[in-house]
Amino acid sequence: MTKETPRNTRKSTPKPANGRAGETAPAAPMARKPASNRAERAAERRGAIIEAAMEEFIARGFAATRLDDVAKRAGVAKGTIYLHFKDKESMFEELIRTAIVPLLNRLDVGPPPAGGSVRDMIEGFVRTFIHEVTTTRRGDIVRLIVAEGPRFPAIADFYYREVVSKGLAGMRAAISLGIARGEIKHKDLAQFPQILIAPAMIAVIWQSLFSKHAPLDAIEMFRVHLDLIFGERRPT
Repeated sequence: MTKETPRNTRKSTPKPANGRAGETAPAAPMARKPASNRAERAAERRGAIIEAAMEEFIARGFAATRLDDVAKRAGVAKGTIYLHFKDKESMFEELIRTAIVPLLNRLDVGPPPAGGSVRDMIEGFVRTFIHEVTTTRRGDIVRLIVAEGPRFPAIADFYYREVVSKGLAGMRAAISLGIARGEIKHKDLAQFPQILIAPAMIAVIWQSLFSKHAPLDAIEMFRVHLDLIFGERRPT
């Protein structure tokens, strides 16, 4: 009998797709985290820095606040702050932009609704200001600017551009509308819109200095102030 030649029973190694036998397939690239997640985390860190800066500025004042203390309160490295702000002044400016400017935009003065008066419109503005500024941390920021603005004129200038000038323009527009509608008799008042908002500043300052000695009803004070400008309301 003729001997059969034994067949090679070893299985051949399959060739990888698009490659040569013996070569290792390249590892799949690691999935990158979505950019939106990174942006959200960066926004959260920025928000935490701003919140910490507000607490430090209010507690220590602008001059005495150190970036090291802001970083510690925010729970970030000091170098992280420089990824978002170039210095302490730019950080304070961002605090004003985020805490006060949006409120001012909401209080943008426009024509009163049908059947409403200019006085009603201004009273609504004042109530919102007193509730959201005078007795809140926003009021502390305003008081800080009043106290330290003379030593840091760049901060005072920024606050004037972003807040005060816009507030004055809105009040001037409201006064002009009141004069045109015959609600305000003193036409020269349009030259001095500061008179209209003076009680709001008094309330902010009084709240921190003297409220424990003589609590001030800021809304009632403003009502009396508006009586002097518009005349007393007639009972209905």
